[in-house]
Amino acid sequence: MSIVENRKARHDYFIEDRFEAGLVLEGWEVKAIRAGQVQLKESYVIVRDGEIFVIGMHISPLKTASTHIHPNATRTRKLLLKAEEINKLIGKTEQRGYTLVPLNLHYKNGRIKLDIALGRGKKHHDKRDTARDKDWAREKERLMKHDTRNRD
Repeated sequence: MSIVENRKARHDYFIEDRFEAGLVLEGWEVKAIRAGQVQLKESYVIVRDGEIFVIGMHISPLKTASTHIHPNATRTRKLLLKAEEINKLIGKTEQRGYTLVPLNLHYKNGRIKLDIALGRGKKHHDKRDTARDKDWAREKERLMKHDTRNRD
């Protein structure tokens, strides 16, 4: 069950490979995510010291948060992956043009997971081509729908 999706990721990147990672979260963050107070739009994933972190994921604290906790909405959060997956990602991101992009946040067996993707950035003309293909598919669907209605 998806909580939030980063739609801009598919617009800005060619997605090559996907990985599912756990997150190191605090209690107030889990409650806020379950309430839907999370945003992935400006977030990105980095590799630092052999570990993988997500930066810029905004989790808005709930109004009912504890008084003794001072929540930081955009703190750096560690991702949990297997060692061979981390090594594979480090090797790929060191190659030219590859980056790690968060795709969506979802539940799996009662836990919160983050899908990250190994992607290559699209150039401006690639984005235009994708938009043109999408528009043509939409127009084709409309024409086919219109054509089947007028056959009677």
